[in-house]
Amino acid sequence: MSDFIVSARKYRPATFRSVVGQKHITSTLQNAIERGQLAHAYLFCGPRGVGKTTCARIFAKAINCLHPHGAEACNECESCRSFNEGRSLNIHELDAASNNSVEDIRSLIEQVRIIPQVGRYSVFIIDEVHMLSAAAFNAFLKTLEEPPAHAIFILATTEKHKILPTILSRCQIYDFNRIRVEDSVEYLKYIASQEGITADEESLNLISQKADGGMRDALSMFDKAVSFCGTTLDYRHVAQTLNVLDYDTYFDITKMLLEGNYVDALIRFDEVLAKGFSGQTFMAGLNRHMRDLLMAKRPETLRLIEMTGTLLERYRVQAEACSVDFLFGAIALLTDLDGKIRQSSNQRLLVELGLMKIAGLGQKKNNDLISTGEYPLPELTPRPATVGTAGPGPQTAAAPAAPTAPTATASPAPSAAPTTSTATASPAPSTAPASNAASAAAPATVGSTPRPTAQPHRKPLISGTSLAELLATGGAPQARVEQAHETASPATVTIDPQCQQKLEAAREKILNLIRERRPRFVPVFEEMRFEGNRISVSVQTRELHDEILRSKTGMLMRIAELAGVTGAMELEVEVNEEIRAARPIKLEDRVKHMTDKNPLLTELRKALDLEVE
Repeated sequence: MSDFIVSARKYRPATFRSVVGQKHITSTLQNAIERGQLAHAYLFCGPRGVGKTTCARIFAKAINCLHPHGAEACNECESCRSFNEGRSLNIHELDAASNNSVEDIRSLIEQVRIIPQVGRYSVFIIDEVHMLSAAAFNAFLKTLEEPPAHAIFILATTEKHKILPTILSRCQIYDFNRIRVEDSVEYLKYIASQEGITADEESLNLISQKADGGMRDALSMFDKAVSFCGTTLDYRHVAQTLNVLDYDTYFDITKMLLEGNYVDALIRFDEVLAKGFSGQTFMAGLNRHMRDLLMAKRPETLRLIEMTGTLLERYRVQAEACSVDFLFGAIALLTDLDGKIRQSSNQRLLVELGLMKIAGLGQKKNNDLISTGEYPLPELTPRPATVGTAGPGPQTAAAPAAPTAPTATASPAPSAAPTTSTATASPAPSTAPASNAASAAAPATVGSTPRPTAQPHRKPLISGTSLAELLATGGAPQARVEQAHETASPATVTIDPQCQQKLEAAREKILNLIRERRPRFVPVFEEMRFEGNRISVSVQTRELHDEILRSKTGMLMRIAELAGVTGAMELEVEVNEEIRAARPIKLEDRVKHMTDKNPLLTELRKALDLEVE
């Protein structure tokens, strides 16, 4: 049985041309060699396994070569042969992690004085130089600044910030980059071809991403995968070997979330947990997957995805099915959960809740369906910002009108009265197509107050369309939609002329309802204002603003039922930072504020002999 040599040693680069992913470093060093402009001290810094020590050895070999080919060593002279055989006396390597004392540096300084016997330079490579003690650094300063003409120092470190500034100022600093996934995949392909191993592109991508920019780590994982899979690498087996989730898991779950199918997504997440992966690992991987999909939306950002070949095409195809709003929302939600999951006592529930919320985003993306996802709702124009909000709000992507089956009978649509707000055409509310079109054309901008002709209606409307009508109708014939789009004037919205009076009369009922259903909203709605068919409230935070808007539709339906309103209503939520500033800050002010609201607190303090503090 022949001795096995790991790939990281067997395929270690021996020339500048074979160094992977560090073109900016190798080009500079080659030019310096060719022009004879060699510094006396170099500092190579960067992540682990990216070629710092390798480049130092190649550089030391090249400058001592007796018959160089440009900037590359000839591998034929005595100096090159002694280096290749490990017996060169011109190259000295010191591990600063285990030789970090002042005595070790003194021994090095004594060795620096010896003139090389073969070649021109004595090269001293000090690895992990940041491990030297402060006293050792100080002992090394003078020699590093003014060494003998034949001495060259190459310091290598992964933590440049730990090195003294006085050392940094005496060196030429070279920053090594993380090796890109594309470069790592290409080098792994080369090694696989040399070893007679068949590997699919997904396997090599998985290894390169797991290595996180380190070529040495990638080669170690490659050897491990070959030991498990043999001469044929399949990415499912490679994922099992490296204990990482395969790409199919994230592609499948994203497809389920896009369809709003949170049930299957939760079942798939349970399978992931059964394999031994943590919820935090799964969530981090899903967040990265969503980010890569967002990058795949545009050709100019496609290069920001560290993928190659068929896998890159899979990302591009799935990205076409995702809206930007869905991806932004999913990334924001997953990033927020990532900060909470470490402190959570139930990580599984937190991730499951996140999946259900993202599935809600996927269902909302298909805005050609109503909330049940079963009844098509044609849109005549793209829907603007959220209805009834004050200030900038979340944008909703508009979907094209879905074709629907024609109805049996259709009454002619009367002309609609013009309004001051920007809106689309709508037929008469007596027909099913008209009610759908009116919903699509609901007013959306802050301060735009429609003044349509009031028409009687038997069911309460939310933003111009009753829920009962939406459930009862399946859409409008395509011809009617096109006719309404071409000929109708701004949308007509049915409004109860007695809306404001009915709301004022039902104020206490509304507050009781909110106390029962949404206690957090009570302080806000105690100051609510009625103007026509609009309910206006002011909140002190953007979070509360968004929370109220999420409950808006259900609240308006219940309020309309309590007040007996038979037309459309709007809810306007305004963020007012001054409300927070007006709260009492000092302890005495707080007590006074509470006492003003409840005078019985004064008697309670006297009875219990309580101090303010």
